[in-house]
Amino acid sequence: MPSEGRCWETLEALRSSDKGRLCYHRDWLLRGEDVLEECMSIPKLSSYSGWVVDHVLPHTQENPPPSETSSSSSSASALDQPSFVPPSPVGSIAFSPASPATPDGTKDRPESQHAEPMVLQSSRGIRVEGCIRMYELVHRMKGTEGLRQWQEEQEKKVRALSEMACEQLKRFDERKELKHHKEFQDLQEVMEKSSREALGHQEKLKAEHRHRAKILNLKLREAEQQRLRQVELARLRKEEGQVRLRGLYALQEEMLHLNQQLDSSDQPRDLLKVDLSAFRTRGNQLCGLISGIIRATSENGFPSAEDHAAAERALQEMRNLLVNLQQEIARASEDKRRQDEEEAQVKRQESQMQQGPEVHKESPAPSQGPGGKQKEDLQVKVQDSTMQWYQQLQEASRQCVLACEGLTSSKDSQAKKIKMDLQKAATIPVSQISTIAGSKLKEIFDKIHSLLSGKPVQSGGRSVSVTLNPHGLDFVQYKLAEKFVKQGEEEVASHHEAAFPIAVVASGIWELHPRVGDLILAHLHKKCPYSVPFYPAFKEGMALEDYQRMLGYQVKDSKVEQQDNFLKRMSGMIRLYAAIIQLRWPYGKQQEIHPHGLNHGWRWLAQILNMEPLSDVTATLLFDFLEVCGNALMKQYQAQFWKMILLIREDYFPRIEAITSSGQMGSFIRLKQFLEKCLQRKEIPVPKGFLTSSFWRS
Repeated sequence: MPSEGRCWETLEALRSSDKGRLCYHRDWLLRGEDVLEECMSIPKLSSYSGWVVDHVLPHTQENPPPSETSSSSSSASALDQPSFVPPSPVGSIAFSPASPATPDGTKDRPESQHAEPMVLQSSRGIRVEGCIRMYELVHRMKGTEGLRQWQEEQEKKVRALSEMACEQLKRFDERKELKHHKEFQDLQEVMEKSSREALGHQEKLKAEHRHRAKILNLKLREAEQQRLRQVELARLRKEEGQVRLRGLYALQEEMLHLNQQLDSSDQPRDLLKVDLSAFRTRGNQLCGLISGIIRATSENGFPSAEDHAAAERALQEMRNLLVNLQQEIARASEDKRRQDEEEAQVKRQESQMQQGPEVHKESPAPSQGPGGKQKEDLQVKVQDSTMQWYQQLQEASRQCVLACEGLTSSKDSQAKKIKMDLQKAATIPVSQISTIAGSKLKEIFDKIHSLLSGKPVQSGGRSVSVTLNPHGLDFVQYKLAEKFVKQGEEEVASHHEAAFPIAVVASGIWELHPRVGDLILAHLHKKCPYSVPFYPAFKEGMALEDYQRMLGYQVKDSKVEQQDNFLKRMSGMIRLYAAIIQLRWPYGKQQEIHPHGLNHGWRWLAQILNMEPLSDVTATLLFDFLEVCGNALMKQYQAQFWKMILLIREDYFPRIEAITSSGQMGSFIRLKQFLEKCLQRKEIPVPKGFLTSSFWRS
């Protein structure tokens, strides 16, 4: 609107006027009338006028502004008017805090250009002006002081920052130096460590070299000792071979002498009317056998122990042949004598009948056994073939003892140590046989087989082998067989189930090493003669203790063991024997026959039933044998076995009962009840503890 524009122009004009440029204090109205009274009072100099004259007038006089001349009259008249208030010099640059010289010493533009004409004011105005000037000076001085302090503070900060930077630089250098020092030290430690490792490795190599050199020296010494042992073994074998060869010649000489006796025995053949050609043929065969052995050994070097044993068996057979021939001749002579007597008796009777009839008395009928059958007397002695077999086994055992006598009787410490190691290696595995697991039993068997095969085995933390001594194999075989029988005597006697694991290992070893089996039988027959069966006879001049030992009793300090303990040991050995003849090693060659199978058990049973029973012994042994081996014999011989059982019940039981006292009937009653129960069931039960197929998978 036009009126509004004019209002703004008016306000702008008023503000640009002299009065509009005046500065008014807002507290004047609060002060009231005193302000107006001061304006109307007579002008007088202020107490600051001297300072104003000294500081302000010199500057105003140097540069008088041109406008001062034109307004001098008005300013003079204004001094006379109390109501006039000149413009405030606050906005003047001449009296501003920036008017002094600049810090670089130069002046600002001339203050006269901005200075206004000096007007004599009233005392209050002068005082106000002085206050303003003084305030500006104080303010400027404060600003200068503040600037100086600020500069000092900045300088202090700069110095502090500089010092801090220097310290940081020093710390940085120290850290860098420390880092270099650590790196150098680490590098030095690494080098020292690698040097120590190299030295350690070098020392280790030296130690290994010394160890290998030591082992090599030991191996060289062992090789040299082995070579010496082999040389000694070869020498001993040569000596033994020569001894065996001389023995073979002696056996051949004796064989030819016996053959001559055999030929000379043919003279009464025509007289006795018997055919003795079979004896002569067999004698010639035996002579040819020994001659063949000697020829074979002369081609191959020296005879072996087997050749010597075969020659001895042939000689023994020749001796038995000669004995049988003499017995045959004796029987023929007896038959001839009896026949001649009968013929003479007939002739006498004929002559008597011719003389006259006589009354003849009837002779009494022969004694009848139970059921109207004739009671025949049984044997007391063992059969000749069985006795011969028994003697051969005992002779083989004696030969084995003689063969290893060089080791057992040696006083050399090394030989004694070897003997102890071999004995432990042979006996400890047998003691460890149990029914824990089939795998454990196989480990024991493999260890024994390796020892007998000449392979080194571990025993007591040392390596042991039968090759360490020339007689090592004989010694180990003898001790091993002895230990098997001892286990039957002690372990099986106390725990009947232990017979089967011991027997299966013994059977497997027997199959692979037949000589061990012969030694087992020799030890068994010696400790338990009833396992032959053989009842030793008392001879004139024999001590009673020696005879009791022959029967199997243990005699210590002239004291014979109790009957119960004796029967317990015999029972354990018979049970072991009954288990051996029916068991085979499951990992062996099943197509081959058992080295001592059930046919020997049948022979033993038949022979013991053909012999007179012994009180308390026969019943005990029959019960133990049939309880262990009866099931296997039943399956093998079937009807013949049951005939044998009926024979025991009907014919042998009365004989046992007749010789058994009332205080010894326990074993007889046990055997009788066992057989009656088996006959009722028509089956012999499987023995307790028999090894099944599941056992070998454990």
